[in-house]
Amino acid sequence: MAGSEPVTSPDQHKPGHRKSGRIGAVLTALALLAMICGNHEGRVEDVWLVGLAALLLIIVIGDAVLRRNGLRS
Repeated sequence: MAGSEPVTSPDQHKPGHRKSGRIGAVLTALALLAMICGNHEGRVEDVWLVGLAALLLIIVIGDAVLRRNGLRS
């Protein structure tokens, strides 16, 4: 049975949809920012929420810039 199917690694499979990944990351960042309006008293949670949302947006923007410049396929 192993001889009938080629052996492939995960990086050889067809990649997912980039646009849906970007939209999902932006929506997740917006959801994190919406969680700031909550019933917590401390500001530590706010710092984490804003930091994680900013990190997601930086990753999305960095990916778009690298793809536009041809440095990433």
